[in-house]
Amino acid sequence: MKMADFDVIIVGAGLSGIGAAYHLQDKCPNKSFVILEGREAIGGTWDLFRYPGIRSDSDMHTLGYNFKPWLDDKAIADGPSIRKYVQETAEENGFADQIRFNHLVKDASWDTASATWTVAVEGKEALSCNFLFMCGGYYSYKGGYSPEFPGADRFQGTVIHPQNWPQDLDYSGKRVAIIGSGATAMTLVPAMAKTASHVTMVQRSPTYVVSRPDVDGIANTLRKFLPEKVAYAITRFKNVQMQRLFYNRSRVAPEKVKGQLLKMVRKEIGDETVEKHFTPSYNPWDERLCLIPNADLFDALNENKASVVTDEIDTFTETGLKMKSGEEIDADIIVTATGLNLVVLNDITIRVDEKKIDIADTFSYKGMMFSGVPNLVQTFGYINASWTLRADLTSEYVCRMLNHMDASNTTSATPRLRKEEHNMEARPWIDDFSPGYMARTMHLLPKQGLEDPWRNTQNYALDKKSFRNANMEDGILQFENNLSEDQTGGGQMNAEEKSATAA
Repeated sequence: MKMADFDVIIVGAGLSGIGAAYHLQDKCPNKSFVILEGREAIGGTWDLFRYPGIRSDSDMHTLGYNFKPWLDDKAIADGPSIRKYVQETAEENGFADQIRFNHLVKDASWDTASATWTVAVEGKEALSCNFLFMCGGYYSYKGGYSPEFPGADRFQGTVIHPQNWPQDLDYSGKRVAIIGSGATAMTLVPAMAKTASHVTMVQRSPTYVVSRPDVDGIANTLRKFLPEKVAYAITRFKNVQMQRLFYNRSRVAPEKVKGQLLKMVRKEIGDETVEKHFTPSYNPWDERLCLIPNADLFDALNENKASVVTDEIDTFTETGLKMKSGEEIDADIIVTATGLNLVVLNDITIRVDEKKIDIADTFSYKGMMFSGVPNLVQTFGYINASWTLRADLTSEYVCRMLNHMDASNTTSATPRLRKEEHNMEARPWIDDFSPGYMARTMHLLPKQGLEDPWRNTQNYALDKKSFRNANMEDGILQFENNLSEDQTGGGQMNAEEKSATAA
């Protein structure tokens, strides 16, 4: 019987996939792995998005890996700096050559008899593995979400979605209208306002905005006196606690938090502007807050380089936009910063023993596995904190699982509903979070239950305990040996043998 090409296949060479590779190499050194990346470059989100001002909206001491200190002075980093950080991680740890670019995974099929995933790659030969680690994020790389605007074909200028930004676009001296009020729009406005004639942010409704410096003075001071890893760990702990306290307070005392947020904005711009354009109808953290570094958006507004219009679009015109109020906005360029298209498991078809799996029919185990699906984990970060906090924990858990399988002489791990859980109450995979990009695709995501381990907690403190310390043998995650001694040949192929065979 043919052995699997690799022990583990990682899908995606972005922030999550490169982190997963590090943890595997560090904690499971006997496991062979390969990283399949559908595009031609490392970096994922931070390579794909190239619009002006692209940056993180989380601090890099928590968006960075737990094993690689972020050493730049700026804690709110731009896209190229983050891409460089991801690239450095792969190169410093010697697995950059284990990335196979232009390997777009289309289909993955599990065979119980051989305990093997067969992974179909567009235009390439299929590869096989025992464990499939999905690290490709949660949105489609094919294109962003663009609603159908009335009269869009009438506009005589240029229309762009930030996900497909043309690098040769010259907007200097041009009038720009940016449709949207999320993180992308609030990044684009001050960046484009530096050279554009004027930039107008057109929003249907306001978003909560928080300004903070792009440098962390405490982090930079600690690095002067402490070893890099120690300083980084302290800063990371500080920032995690601050995020947790703020989020919890937002859920417990939303009106007070709302008042504090709006008070901060009033210090930057006038009361009338805050009331009309920066006072949302929902509570803080019902949707993500937008971070603006060094008040750059407010500066652009105060200097009249940019403005905000809060209204619904009636139609595109030949020269711009006409609003429901009758106001017209002249523009040479319209940017539709209207969001992302979410996909489940990178839009890959999943089969178990030739049966196609609808992920929406499954329950999520610890927010990373799916009931009835063996040896598959998806990395999905936090919506209320930095993505990588959960990505690191997920990778650590995968390593625990793989090592447990070795120690118990098993070849598969499958979360299964117990008899009493078959009629378990189903809840949306993410509760109390209602931005448009989630609402549009929540029906495609797995369900969660009321009790652990079927909850998707979005709680870093709880996840740390569960992922690092919980008993692997919980009666729900079921470990089995699918292979006979004749099939295994009395042992497993080591990492070097598998890599040589696959090459």
